[in-house]
Amino acid sequence: MDYYILSYITGENYLEDRVNFRKEHLNHATEYFNEGYLTLGGTIDSANEAVLVFKAETDKIAKSFAENDPYVKNGLIKAWTVKKWNVVIGN
Repeated sequence: MDYYILSYITGENYLEDRVNFRKEHLNHATEYFNEGYLTLGGTIDSANEAVLVFKAETDKIAKSFAENDPYVKNGLIKAWTVKKWNVVIGN
């Protein structure tokens, strides 16, 4: 298993707009967490960015998460990327 980092750049009104989709987004994230794929997730500093860490065989899991995330589907995320994280220390 490898680690993958999903990075989000949030939209200008993200904090206000997410109220409408937060429950659906958290349910989506909980599914991936319960399946053992999503290990960590949250916003950075002033919520202009967010990071989610996945553990999976390929980057397809993280990409699928983003493509089906209510925040992405409803325009709250301006851009997202998935990168393989070559963990050297830790689990």
